[in-house]
Amino acid sequence: MGNGVQEQRASLTQGEVLPLASSSQSEGLKHTRSILNSLFSGAVAGALAKTAVAPLDRTKIIFQVSSARFSAKEAYRLIYRTYLKDGFFSLWRGNSATMVRVIPYAAIQFCAHEQYKRQLGSYYGFQGKALPPLPRLLAGSMAGTTAAMLTYPLDMVRARMAVTPKEMYSNILHVFVRISREEGLKTLYRGFAPTILGVVPYAGLSFFTYETLKKLHAERSGRPHPYSYERLSFGACAGLIGQSASYPLDVVRRRMQTAGVTGHTYGTILGTMKEIVYEEGVIRGLYKGLSMNWVKGPIAVGISFTTFDLTQILLRKLHQMGYTSR
Repeated sequence: MGNGVQEQRASLTQGEVLPLASSSQSEGLKHTRSILNSLFSGAVAGALAKTAVAPLDRTKIIFQVSSARFSAKEAYRLIYRTYLKDGFFSLWRGNSATMVRVIPYAAIQFCAHEQYKRQLGSYYGFQGKALPPLPRLLAGSMAGTTAAMLTYPLDMVRARMAVTPKEMYSNILHVFVRISREEGLKTLYRGFAPTILGVVPYAGLSFFTYETLKKLHAERSGRPHPYSYERLSFGACAGLIGQSASYPLDVVRRRMQTAGVTGHTYGTILGTMKEIVYEEGVIRGLYKGLSMNWVKGPIAVGISFTTFDLTQILLRKLHQMGYTSR
């Protein structure tokens, strides 16, 4: 056996090296598979969560961009009138644009969160373990910022489709063309600043809350994996806290995004906030529709986090059983 090794080494010409151990290749393949799994799981999670709450989301946006007073009763009336006038599926108007945005957004956000956790865990010496509080918050904020930066124009298109009649924009491409031609390409990034300012606390607190609750659950129960209904409740708490913290900036973002079709000329974040407060007040203006978000948000975020975790678990089991490529 030793002679065989010597012969192999002797056969190498100058400058050649023995091939690296296969462990590094398997590690690379494992990392690539982890990224692909995260992207796929995030896409499924985002699509399912947003579709489930699309009628409530559309109703919330309509109130956010108008001066009409919000109440649960008025929200119900709006949904019912829309159903009578345009049919059941009109409640999901703009959802195709939402899917075009949310699938890459959720895929990037969840995948980025996994990678940021990995990098921060390696930096802080917590590789494979739950991160300390500050890095846990930082990982979520950076993941949300990364996703928002890469997919923002799609959010603008979705907001426009949600608040306009179907005769104005026939499809997603038509929105892009009309905005670019009539209002300029810069309009596609109108409201970008409040989006980033809002996504930092929203994504940071959402991921932080969910990860923290899972960590506390594991410590108290001795079970590393919560049941599905427990994941849903953890996600609901995460959505409630994250969306409540960033809601005023969400209202400002929607007003700036839809200014071209509502007759307003919102220019800056502070200017938009001042105008909203002056015309409608703090609570009725900057927090308009928040009570609906307390219903919609926890449902959406709970479904999203739970779907991501369960899809990840399913993909790992399929791989172990040999149903996916190694």
